[in-house]
Amino acid sequence: MARFKIFQRRDLAEYAGYLKLAKYTPAVPLDGLLPGVDNLRHDVFLSPRFTQLARQHLWRLIVQYGDVQELTGENEAGSRPAWAVKPVRKRNAAEPGDFRRALTELYTVALSRAKGEGNITLDLLAHVAVLKFLKSELLGQFNQVLDRVRARVNQEKNSQPARTHALQERFARLQMNKKMVLRRVGEELFRLQRDIEKESLARMRRSLFGDENAGVHEIFINRLLFTEEGRDDYLNAEHYVMLGNYERDPDRFFAILEIARLFLKSLQLEDLSDECDIRGALSVPENAQELAAGGTPDEADPKGRAQKAVLEAWRQTLEEHGMMQHVIAAYEVVPILPEYSPPINAQQLKNALIQRAERLRVEELLAEQGKLSVEAMHDAIKRVLGCRGSERAKVAGRFLVDFIRYHRDVRKLEALTAAMERVNVITNPKVRELSAINNTLYEFLLPEEQKPAEDKVLDHVVLKADLRDSTHLTRTLYERGLNPASYFSLNFYEPVNRLLPLFGAEKVFIEGDAVILAILERPGEAQFAVARCCALAREIIGVVHAYNEKSRQAGLPTLELGIGIAYQDSAPLYLMDGATRVMISPALNESDRLSSCNRVARRCLAKNPTPFNVFAFQSGEGGSNGDDPEEFLVRYNIGGVHLDPSAFEKLRQEISLRTDNLQLPMIWGREPIRLYSGVVPLPSGGFQKLVVREGRAALVDPHTFGFKRWTDLRYYEACTSADIYEHLEKIKTAAAAPALVR
Repeated sequence: MARFKIFQRRDLAEYAGYLKLAKYTPAVPLDGLLPGVDNLRHDVFLSPRFTQLARQHLWRLIVQYGDVQELTGENEAGSRPAWAVKPVRKRNAAEPGDFRRALTELYTVALSRAKGEGNITLDLLAHVAVLKFLKSELLGQFNQVLDRVRARVNQEKNSQPARTHALQERFARLQMNKKMVLRRVGEELFRLQRDIEKESLARMRRSLFGDENAGVHEIFINRLLFTEEGRDDYLNAEHYVMLGNYERDPDRFFAILEIARLFLKSLQLEDLSDECDIRGALSVPENAQELAAGGTPDEADPKGRAQKAVLEAWRQTLEEHGMMQHVIAAYEVVPILPEYSPPINAQQLKNALIQRAERLRVEELLAEQGKLSVEAMHDAIKRVLGCRGSERAKVAGRFLVDFIRYHRDVRKLEALTAAMERVNVITNPKVRELSAINNTLYEFLLPEEQKPAEDKVLDHVVLKADLRDSTHLTRTLYERGLNPASYFSLNFYEPVNRLLPLFGAEKVFIEGDAVILAILERPGEAQFAVARCCALAREIIGVVHAYNEKSRQAGLPTLELGIGIAYQDSAPLYLMDGATRVMISPALNESDRLSSCNRVARRCLAKNPTPFNVFAFQSGEGGSNGDDPEEFLVRYNIGGVHLDPSAFEKLRQEISLRTDNLQLPMIWGREPIRLYSGVVPLPSGGFQKLVVREGRAALVDPHTFGFKRWTDLRYYEACTSADIYEHLEKIKTAAAAPALVR
């Protein structure tokens, strides 16, 4: 093992103060979940539709990469494997996109359930169960494809000898290429998992739970996930570095790990007091950059000189253990792998670049093939021998980065494998029934497979969009010989109607100058009523602004509106007007008040100096005699969205809200402002940012609107100004600047 000279160890220790390392220990916490029927594992039942699509998808990929389409009957109408009993449609009718959509839906259902039950562990459990199923099914489907090809070969054994021989060769080639086929299918699954996480799940999870648990789910994005214990020469060569695989190989993983462990220990860095700390530091790829600048340190400052010293010590350590030649060969073999392997084993080819005996054996094998030139291999050998001086240090630095990345992913795979051992993915109907009866079963079903929820409403949100001065606007249009009905319809009612299905809203009724909408929450549905109502309100404001711009260009009058949103934690009541249901709810009256705008307030704030559109004032000493302070409120709402306090509290339960306290220009100068920001998941699968301002009602003179003092009354505005969203985004970006954690 590493033996550093005493003076060298002291020299390196002097540089320790310049280097700050992070630590990472991957884990999948499944604590708090009920044990299943075996009292050891957690019972999970996955959607039958999803599992069917997964099997079809894996079968298709294996057949494609195994190049055995015609031998498996993929091109024959009505052909299907044994498990595809009573298919909904033919095998070939299921597209790859069907599996992707089902996987996304299943993860989304799990995430919504986790939010509903306030337990992020349910989301982790779903991921572990799905990945365990896919890993197991990948091997199972390969064996089924193999059986199908074997059966086809047996069917044709009495045909012409040439055809029989060709089929037998195809069958043998499929067996020989098993690792290659599984690798390519595994890469497809990895990319799919990564893309779904990046494009939708990560944003939705942050929306529901904030950033607190964001790091845990990185464990599921791992290229080694579908490999055998993390060992695959070709995958490692392409994405990490190809280490030795056999006990006789000096550069095998655990030998390198021990060298790296002792080297890091010798640096005597702070916070690396035990073996767990050292393994944790060797699981953060950014630490390689911190230690050795990726092989190219800048010696212009003390930290760069420290990195230079560490890099040189690391290179010397690899040289002393005879590893540098193997490391250099591991990189030089990558460009020639496609040319020689197969038929040459990847490890054999790498060793041929540095060992004469192995090179002679490879040359003999190539001569037997008769088609492959040794020129590319000899060029690679020259590059290995020609790597000297500073180039060797660069390679050592690169190797440190790649090895730590690989070590991190190996540890992630170990943690995930341990979690998979704690999960029982149930396929037996009797076991499923037994677990369900005992209330120990965790089911993750697609929406169409879930039991129909009763037509029962838990609670509801009402949105009222109120147009200002509609009477004056109608008279103006009449005087100009224009049609007010078509004007309101084209510029307001029809655009709003088109938005309703995008947000899961329904129309309550239309008044002459207002639209009243509602979002009802039912059992088993995603509970985002207030968040989506706020997002819908922002869209309505944006639509009206866009149509107003067109109206200005055409010389037509513009629309001005205010929106109020009120939440009621119970179902609405209805009365029947003939065949028409009429909603009765306190939220209707409250949304009406919130959407209103006092004429005096409007006149006094005609030149609103702020980026906000909603204000509340008290014009008298309301509440001093036990009166409701709300009765003394004067509201201003021009192009704004006003929420009642109960709606804001419901919003805080629905999505994760970040709090920012800022100083911004307001009515009476710069004032401290509290903003809450989050991301709203929409029914369409998209997301919309949301910022809510918490304001304090000021006591003002009822005639001059002069400021007297602040009251304790709070009000809430869903912000519509783009400036506010841009300002908060800059603050968030600045706060998220990368920094190493000690």
